[in-house]
Amino acid sequence: MKTDKNQNEPKKPVRIPKTKSEKPMPKSTRTDMLKKQTIDALEKSLGIVTIACRSVGIHRSTFYDWMNTDPEFKKLVDDVSEITLDFAESELHKQIRDGSTAATIFYLKTKGKKRGFIERSEIDMNTNSPDFSGLTTQQIIEMLNEPDPDE
Repeated sequence: MKTDKNQNEPKKPVRIPKTKSEKPMPKSTRTDMLKKQTIDALEKSLGIVTIACRSVGIHRSTFYDWMNTDPEFKKLVDDVSEITLDFAESELHKQIRDGSTAATIFYLKTKGKKRGFIERSEIDMNTNSPDFSGLTTQQIIEMLNEPDPDE
């Protein structure tokens, strides 16, 4: 029986196709094609950059260079992140419907805070507190050492 000798070889980076005249494609066209392939791979990997880059044959630094220099590419990456978040939320809702106590508790802790489903106290720093900005350190220490009038 004849076997394919390439079966066990590691995947090679994607070869950029050449035009009909066998001349290399212009750099911008190749880059645009790689960006599109990267976005597609990012969707398939649910937003995991390393997996997407490997499948397209680019380095992670190239991905982040594109993110920092190409606003359109960044927007597409951000869109994939939102789609991934939507997917994760729908999976969470499925688990809640299936009766998962852990999924229900997680949902309530994250989305039910306004209804009292929290484990920690949250401190609102936007309250009317005394203004100590005009006091010296010594004055603040003296105030802290004064006996509490309610005691």
